[in-house]
Amino acid sequence: MHRLLTFKRLSVLFLVAFACSFGLVLAYDQLVRAPGDRCEEQGKWWDREGRVCAQPIAIAEITGRPNGVSREEASRQKNRELVAIERQLAANERAVAADAERQRAALAAAEAEQ
Repeated sequence: MHRLLTFKRLSVLFLVAFACSFGLVLAYDQLVRAPGDRCEEQGKWWDREGRVCAQPIAIAEITGRPNGVSREEASRQKNRELVAIERQLAANERAVAADAERQRAALAAAEAEQ
């Protein structure tokens, strides 16, 4: 009697299936998990969805404030700068208004002399 699945064929099929499964696990590890691990070892962030290794950016680089300065401190400093600018603009406006008034008075005096 001739059988299709003998013990020798079954053992070969099992070994082939085991080898393919093992190869798939190794391929998954090298192609999917290993890039993320390598990226995180370098101190970067790994995005699994986009498969992107990104360099983290410090918030100080985005906001422009120096390292070690709190958000509140930086806000107070910017507010002081804005107040100084507003005071300077107001002083300039007063100076322009005073100059215009001086010129009006000079013009009125010149017209009165004629």
